Amino acid sequence: QVGLVESGGGLVQAGDSLRLSCAASGQTFSSYAMGWFRQAPGKEREFVAVISWSGKSTTYADLVKGRFTISRDNAKNTVYLQMNNLKPEDTARYYCAADQTALGSERAQDFDYWGQGTQVTVSS
Repeated sequence: QVGLVESGGGLVQAGDSLRLSCAASGQTFSSYAMGWFRQAPGKEREFVAVISWSGKSTTYADLVKGRFTISRDNAKNTVYLQMNNLKPEDTARYYCAADQTALGSERAQDFDYWGQGTQVTVSS
């Protein structure tokens, strides 16, 4: 069982940066692949980024590639999402998720545990 709590969201202007954090409880965090997803009002949840259990492999959605960076600190049971050059279209609720199969999937249905999310709003 893994508990996930996101933080770091807020209201920013276009071009600004934010760093989201996701703190995990449980002793097996380091064996999970971790992902970030987002959901805007009226839209489906979409993949943002995923990182392997070791942190050596990452995958990004095309919309955020080059602007967002996912990382993890297994000693702190935390995964991060550094978001630079934010755009109004990045406005959404951001969720972290844990995949116990550690396959690094981009599909939400492959993730086993989810946090409650943190809101990111980017004004133009």
